Amino acid sequence: MLKRPSKMHQPIRIVDRSGWRNGRFEDGVRAVPEETAVALTYNGGTYAVMMATPQDLEEFAVGFSLSEGIVQSPDEICSIEVIALDDGIELRMWLSPARAELISARRRQIAGPTGCGLCGVDSIAQALRPAAIVPNGGHFSQAEVMAAMQSIAAQQEINIKTRAVHAAGFWTPARGIVALREDVGRHNALDKLCGTLALARLSASDGMVLLTSRVSVEMVQKGASLGAPVMVAVSAPTALAVRMADAAGITLVAVARADGFEIFTHPGRITADAGVGETNKEIEDVA
Repeated sequence: MLKRPSKMHQPIRIVDRSGWRNGRFEDGVRAVPEETAVALTYNGGTYAVMMATPQDLEEFAVGFSLSEGIVQSPDEICSIEVIALDDGIELRMWLSPARAELISARRRQIAGPTGCGLCGVDSIAQALRPAAIVPNGGHFSQAEVMAAMQSIAAQQEINIKTRAVHAAGFWTPARGIVALREDVGRHNALDKLCGTLALARLSASDGMVLLTSRVSVEMVQKGASLGAPVMVAVSAPTALAVRMADAAGITLVAVARADGFEIFTHPGRITADAGVGETNKEIEDVA
């Protein structure tokens, strides 16, 4: 049974503020996203403490567990409790005996800044662990990439009110936006999406993962654990993220704006629209 967070842990708060606009001061209020300490515990021990938006927390617990390699399937998590504390929230998980034994060797206790995906990692090898190799997946046209990215904004309920959170979404040609999750931390948003798809038993191999943030190496690692063959982001990737995506077989599309986008790895999954160059011609490798 889940003990849900109280009203003190809602994702949006209204705060007083003074503003300077049009040459004068003006008092008023603003909607801002909540930022809460969220502890992820396994079999009675704390593994990580993340600063996150207190929404979609069960999905966050499952997605974090999968993307960190703590479990290979949601079925290995025997139970999840969302416990409201005075100064934060605990996501209390109990794992199957086999997984509990493995986690005891990896447990760490950290206090990470907002959405920090690598906090507490205690070795370079662990931080740079190879990403999973993704399946081939489908092909998408230029128009589909543009349409997918343009569909994000209307789905970002928290960001519409606050203009201060990231989103991670999953899009397919048949259904459009299948799922979208928001958080003050970009890694958290992607973990929430991972958990949402895993709990719904949905594969990411037939669509695109969409990000409203830059692409760092841990975002690629998390996307690969999800099995996403195509990742599209509004901002640029880091050089390490490009190398990791290339090794994982991920088509990495970034700097996706109203006027177009850039492809950094495995461009063969993105095809030219009819009338743009040769019909159905694959975009040349820009790496």
